[in-house]
Amino acid sequence: MRFVFLIFILLSFSSIAQLRFETVNCDFGVLESYDDRFVDIKVSNIGAKKEYILSVKKPAEVTYVAASDRIGPDSSMYIRFQVNPSLKGRFSYDIEVFTSDWAAATRIRLSGTINEVPTDNLSAFTACPDFSVRPAGNSQKFELTVITIDAEDKKPLDLSTVSMIQNGTPVWMKRTDKNGKISEDASIGFSYFYAVHEGYFPEELGAYINFNRHEIIIPMRKGPVVLRPELVSTTSDTSIEIILDEQLNQEVSTSSIEIPIELSTLDEDDFSTTHFKPVNVVFILDVSSSMRQSDKMELMKYSLFQLIDMLRAEDRMGIVTYATDTRVLLSSTSGSDKEAIKAQVSELKASGMTAGGEGIKLGYKEALKSFKIDGVNQIIVITDGAFNRNSDDYKKYIRKYRRKGINMSVVGIRNSENDADEMIESARLGGGNYVPIFKLVDAQNNLKQEIRAIAIRQL
Repeated sequence: MRFVFLIFILLSFSSIAQLRFETVNCDFGVLESYDDRFVDIKVSNIGAKKEYILSVKKPAEVTYVAASDRIGPDSSMYIRFQVNPSLKGRFSYDIEVFTSDWAAATRIRLSGTINEVPTDNLSAFTACPDFSVRPAGNSQKFELTVITIDAEDKKPLDLSTVSMIQNGTPVWMKRTDKNGKISEDASIGFSYFYAVHEGYFPEELGAYINFNRHEIIIPMRKGPVVLRPELVSTTSDTSIEIILDEQLNQEVSTSSIEIPIELSTLDEDDFSTTHFKPVNVVFILDVSSSMRQSDKMELMKYSLFQLIDMLRAEDRMGIVTYATDTRVLLSSTSGSDKEAIKAQVSELKASGMTAGGEGIKLGYKEALKSFKIDGVNQIIVITDGAFNRNSDDYKKYIRKYRRKGINMSVVGIRNSENDADEMIESARLGGGNYVPIFKLVDAQNNLKQEIRAIAIRQL
């Protein structure tokens, strides 16, 4: 019996561990009382079966949380450790993590020097924060897995092209592997995914991702669509162009705008001074709490970024926001100062009630300040609903400023049919158009085409 037990132990230790720890030594350096004392250690499963975190043996001065106790094949998760030294000076703690793939424990050492121990709020100091708390530096990064599957048989789809957008900006564009997966670094926050695959309709999905929700599955429906886009860029230091095709999206998107005949004779990227007048535009943005729903903020930001890239030095753009209150977010700014404009759009967050009528009044006043005699003067309301609630006199303002040469268009972000009727009526009253945005292809094109349509010179 002793011989059999010895053989079992030898076989256990001679097997190859399937879990890989990103690091087993972490030196915190010199810590002050206000510094973060936790670190995230990535654990990856390189094997073909599910593995488990069985137990963690640690000293009392260390606390931890694990994103999960299970790690699937070809997947990763994080363990967060916090050190809580009770005395000033040098510290060093050894931790043993027992896993299902290896008989021996993985030993982790946490070390550093603490200059001062907090004397108040000790409970917050000793408790390990959960993954909703972002550590300083780049530790907020985690590995995200995106999987494309056939919506009917649930089988993975290799060579799908998936783009990820965060805060209105493309982050990466990748192709799925033979298992239909993409594994890529990501950061906590709302993300928007756009997937295409040969013989399938394009699919879009928005989701909040973090350490706990780090796997996104995108079901794709078969259709008469053949698309194999080239990867324009997969690096962080080069801008990424997401390849969209309006015709491919017509099967799944009913939103489109009518292109004037004059524009059809020009290249769709032409916004030259030869063919288009200078533009003075003020955007009136709905940032009420309803804009947090159904990816609306991402579509609005992405649409604005596409337009900002098109603006010229002679163009002017301002931003007014409205929710419970209204305010000027960006005074009229030259189209050449793109980074300053984008910085304001990036910071947009949705909360509060809706005061669209007050936003329209303030928007008109801002447009009047930068009025262009030789150009086009326009306000554009971007909202997901009826912006004119509790604003009985907003039509009076629209008529008044239209006579002064300032027109108004309305952009609807995934709005209802009833709200669309009100938007169309208000846009007609303002001498502009209703611009629908329901999908990424709309956000990429429709707002730009509206600006081109109102600014085109007589050909």
